[in-house]
Amino acid sequence: MKIGFVGAGGMAQALAGKWSGKHEVMLSGRTPDKTRAAAQSVGAKVGTAAEAVAFADVVVLATRSEDVFTAIGTAGGPSAFDGKVVIDINNPITIETFLTTRDDGRSLTQAIAEVLPGAHVGKAFNMAQVAVWEDRDMTYDGRQMVTLYTSDGGADGVIAQLIADVGAEPLRLGDNRHAYQLEAAAAMVIKFLFAGADPHTIFNFIRPETKPIR
Repeated sequence: MKIGFVGAGGMAQALAGKWSGKHEVMLSGRTPDKTRAAAQSVGAKVGTAAEAVAFADVVVLATRSEDVFTAIGTAGGPSAFDGKVVIDINNPITIETFLTTRDDGRSLTQAIAEVLPGAHVGKAFNMAQVAVWEDRDMTYDGRQMVTLYTSDGGADGVIAQLIADVGAEPLRLGDNRHAYQLEAAAAMVIKFLFAGADPHTIFNFIRPETKPIR
């Protein structure tokens, strides 16, 4: 697959580092020198946001949550995303209250899907921070990390494969109506991280009948 990142921060670098040996990856960011250095560190190509989207089969929206829609415009607007799988990894959360900032009971992912009607949209990778995705051994307490995700039908298999490619086990929560629940769960993790919890702090979905402790 060809994977284009809109954004080149820590999350983009961590995920790109896991995928670059298996897929073609391009990073884009607002600061060309920093983006170039980030891409070089993980073996990825570098381009503008528009170039990354045009290059990609899969687009990862890795900006700050408040910048997502501006970034979509910079990348060419909604039509540039037509036919592509788009993965939202953002959490619309304020660190003043550690609550989601959307007050309509719906997720950022749903809002993105509405703006990109020609794309196949899903949410993943939002419930753990950079150190987790950098981890070579995606096991915790002897169990493989389970990564929950949501998707529309066209994004399902692709997102599941990319989760497996970072070393985690994919588990679909449902369609994007459930993405709000992933954002709210991430708010809890983020609150503990800001309180000083270990950077590898995660929720893991433990199923004793299928994942015995090794």
